Amino acid sequence: MRGVERHACAAAILGGPTAVLDLGGLRIVTDPTFDSPGPQGYLTKTRGPVAAEDELGPVDLVLVSHEAHADNLDQRGRAFALAAPLVLTGPCSAELLGPPAIGLAPWTSHDVGPLSVLAVPAVHGPEDGERDSDGNVNCEVVGFVLSGEGLPTVYVSGDNASIRTVAEIARRAPAVDAAVLHAGAARVPAKFGGRPLTMDSRRAAAAAAVLDAAVVVAAHYDGWSHFTEGRADLELAFREAGLSSRLHAPAHGVPTPLR
Repeated sequence: MRGVERHACAAAILGGPTAVLDLGGLRIVTDPTFDSPGPQGYLTKTRGPVAAEDELGPVDLVLVSHEAHADNLDQRGRAFALAAPLVLTGPCSAELLGPPAIGLAPWTSHDVGPLSVLAVPAVHGPEDGERDSDGNVNCEVVGFVLSGEGLPTVYVSGDNASIRTVAEIARRAPAVDAAVLHAGAARVPAKFGGRPLTMDSRRAAAAAAVLDAAVVVAAHYDGWSHFTEGRADLELAFREAGLSSRLHAPAHGVPTPLR
């Protein structure tokens, strides 16, 4: 995948949560993770991305769901984000990252060229998990809904495990045509008794049904040892839900059209 060819309207997963979106003439990278495999604090990366940061060409925008965890923003990913023209993320993450990061609270938006980028809520753990003083489970996380005239509306979930939150997004945000869903049922034994911190496969299928998205691109299901469900689990869950035709989980680097 050298050069990461541009497409008119497509998404390609590079590994873990990292996606390249070509939309509205812009190249967008989500949750960049480019470090080599190995320990990352209490997490362990087991596989690197299929393309390095210098193979992506000019990037117009980086979306960071949260900066607190290495499986969503590792050291090389952080340097890549800070070298980009613009980073959109949550308010706490923006304060920690500094320029060019801009913090968006849920239900606020920022225009980038032809796109409107709407920040939406995410719950990084059980819906009934203990919340901090800002109302966050685990840490501040945001998802994003990208829309523009004549373009498909694309939802990028970030590390969200809450179907209730997905239902709120379906009610309040523009109708979603395509979704990039972080799945993998990430689990850390010390957090919430090992309950999932991201969607498991059945929840991902339920989210696809709630959103009624025609295209669902699976992300965040491999490359780290704490991801406990993989592509086969996703395929089974979507098949059981009667949604196999909507799920796209091709080899990493292979683009999925978003229309």
